[in-house]
Amino acid sequence: MLASEVLSRLRGIYNPGFFDRMNDPFYVLISTVLSQRTRDDVTIPTTEKLFRVYGSPQVMAGADPEDIEKLIKDVGFYRVKSGRIIEISRILLEEYEGKVPDNIDELLKLPGVGRKTANCVLTYAFRKDAIAVDTHVHRISNRLGLVTTHTPEETETELEHVVPRELWQYVNELLVRFGQDVCRPISPKCDVCVLADLCPSRVIRVTK
Repeated sequence: MLASEVLSRLRGIYNPGFFDRMNDPFYVLISTVLSQRTRDDVTIPTTEKLFRVYGSPQVMAGADPEDIEKLIKDVGFYRVKSGRIIEISRILLEEYEGKVPDNIDELLKLPGVGRKTANCVLTYAFRKDAIAVDTHVHRISNRLGLVTTHTPEETETELEHVVPRELWQYVNELLVRFGQDVCRPISPKCDVCVLADLCPSRVIRVTK
């Protein structure tokens, strides 16, 4: 299968593994909310800064929005996200005993949580089989011909059909890292790509 070969080659390069603090579902949830419309090199230090002050739903729920804003001001839409993460914290306390739910239907009820965020939480925090589709995953899956879709939601559904279930949890990390390093939106590094012989889009770019 093409999808299996793609992921096998990328696993040989990136050696996927879960990051520090990824065993904390609340950390993963808030970090992923902060990551929306924001680069990883901004999201990671911002999340660390926030959690040094507000490390649990209990303390975050009672925070002043302006204090949160000061800590996360480097991320996109920080004022909106400040309100959302405080509201998320309150909901977790009131409806889930302070714990992040481990199923997608409940996660999607939280403010600011879409399918990508929910699936990231399931994948990284709970080690569940899920495919989190962000812009990298959507773009690269179509560029490689794994799917032919128009929206991330369609891509998630189609990838579930072509990727073996035991590999679902690796899709996001591998394709995101590959998209950042090699398969960039503009001027992808086709000359050093380990998937060049599998990529129909490379032929189009080279022959122009």
